[in-house]
Amino acid sequence: MQRSSKWLVAMATVIVLGGVALLAKGVIGSESASATYLTGGASTASPSPSPTGPSKEELAKAAWDKKAKSLETALTKYAATVPEFSVAVLDKKTGLTYAFRGDEKYETASIVKVQVLACLLLTAQDAGRKVTTQEDGWAKLMIRNSDNDATIALFAHLGKQSAIQKCDKRMGLTQTTVNKSWGLTTTTVKDQVKLLAQLVSDKSPLTAASRKYAHTLMSTVNPAQQWGVPAAAKDGEEFTVKNGWLSRSTENNLYIINSVGRVTGDDTDVSIAVLSHRNKSEVSGHKLVETAAKMTRTYLKY
Repeated sequence: MQRSSKWLVAMATVIVLGGVALLAKGVIGSESASATYLTGGASTASPSPSPTGPSKEELAKAAWDKKAKSLETALTKYAATVPEFSVAVLDKKTGLTYAFRGDEKYETASIVKVQVLACLLLTAQDAGRKVTTQEDGWAKLMIRNSDNDATIALFAHLGKQSAIQKCDKRMGLTQTTVNKSWGLTTTTVKDQVKLLAQLVSDKSPLTAASRKYAHTLMSTVNPAQQWGVPAAAKDGEEFTVKNGWLSRSTENNLYIINSVGRVTGDDTDVSIAVLSHRNKSEVSGHKLVETAAKMTRTYLKY
């Protein structure tokens, strides 16, 4: 009887332990199933990526386009009241450009002198030298005072029409044709802001020293010639400028009035070109190009 009791106790223990073992196995299996569900287990599916929004550049372009549309409307309305003109702006900070009648060609008058200056600097670079004392004297008179005699001398010294045209090609100008009578060279506002951009770009064919030289001359023009693009500058901002004016016999002695330059400040770095013709006087032409330049700032908000 005692032996039977011990045997029964032993069997019960085995059963109980077996039940615990079975229970433990069930619990572990459940935990494994739960872990597989929470972590993805053997499944390779991953969450869908969050949709990406427009880039900073895309947002800037969209904002620029919206402002440009308003400017286009305003300039079209203004153009109905004045002689023909074109205007372009290149924002160095964003690389964005706006042009009103950007492909229309105009005679340059004295703004061609910036092309001659660029060609002088390229020529000196190619020879591995600085500009000579004579070249420096011509260049300063040509840019600061718009001196025609100095321009004639430098134009001939560099190789005349063909030489300037080759330099223009190196500077990326594709809509400019140099005339042997340099003031009658034809160009567009698109090409002119390209040229202005090359005077400040690290990727320009011009070296840093050459760009600094050009900036020095164009930021110190005769005060009497600081009209045009500088009208778009705010107090405290800096500007460069080169203007052109010419009474054209082929247009009943009406005036070509052009202005190209750059405006820079804490949050501003733009190149601007305004070209016009058939102006009744120099004064009215000055007003036209200054109004157009200021309108680009009002609407593009640079």
